[in-house]
Amino acid sequence: MTRPCLPPRDLPSTPGWRAPPGSTDCHFHINGPYDRYPLDAGRSYTPPEALVPQYRRMAEILGLDRHVVVQPSVFGTDNRCTLDSLDLLGRADSRAIVVIDEGIDDAALRDMAGRGAVGVRFNAVSGNGTPLAQLDALARRLAPLGWHIQIYARGEQLIGLAPALQRLPVPVVLDHMGGVQSSRGVASPEFRALLGLLESGRAWVKLSGYRSSSQGHPYTDVAPMARALLAAAPERCVWGTDWPHPNLYGDTPMPDDGELLDRLGEWAPTEALRRQVLVENPARLYGFA
Repeated sequence: MTRPCLPPRDLPSTPGWRAPPGSTDCHFHINGPYDRYPLDAGRSYTPPEALVPQYRRMAEILGLDRHVVVQPSVFGTDNRCTLDSLDLLGRADSRAIVVIDEGIDDAALRDMAGRGAVGVRFNAVSGNGTPLAQLDALARRLAPLGWHIQIYARGEQLIGLAPALQRLPVPVVLDHMGGVQSSRGVASPEFRALLGLLESGRAWVKLSGYRSSSQGHPYTDVAPMARALLAAAPERCVWGTDWPHPNLYGDTPMPDDGELLDRLGEWAPTEALRRQVLVENPARLYGFA
């Protein structure tokens, strides 16, 4: 029996600032309904259902108009829930990051691309996905589609992965500030590896930073890392809520998405930088008009 995790908040607080038109949530998950999309037996946690109408209510309060649904590990390589959610969110304003393995055929890849998939996620933290050993082989097949590879790894893993990621023929997007913990700091080897990838022009990073917080709520300790990333490559930073915030248990405070947007506003204090992170960069990376 896998451990059940906490549900998201019913509604977020209203942020202290409004996201600009065309703002994009570049990282969230849709879970269920489970009678139609059963959870995979190989999962490492059991989330409550988190459906498109719940997500929409949260996104509307934050002013998020565009959406990138990320396949969670709890469904393995069964991408039906993730891809079907694009139909509900609207194809023009939504994209998907899927999980596949090298057994997939080219016709299935083309079908996913036609439905709005733009990348493949490798999850080295939660497991139940594609092994990292398949990075090179899959990247070669994704390059003609114009897709990218998304990596969820811990900061210490990133040090060893960085040379291989540099050589891939597709862009790389790093989840959750590259998995670097704030207690390690901007001078740590793992953060330097993250900066090196960004400065090479080969990688992007998601500023969904509460998972990088060593101190916990209100996650202010990640500010030095976020500001360093924005200073190094403002044109390759994007942001995501990580709703419904899986893998949280017991007395752990459930993140408030309104507060998370406020944290971004502190890291990116100007209107131009906020628009770059929330609108312009996601439009280039995910192919929004």
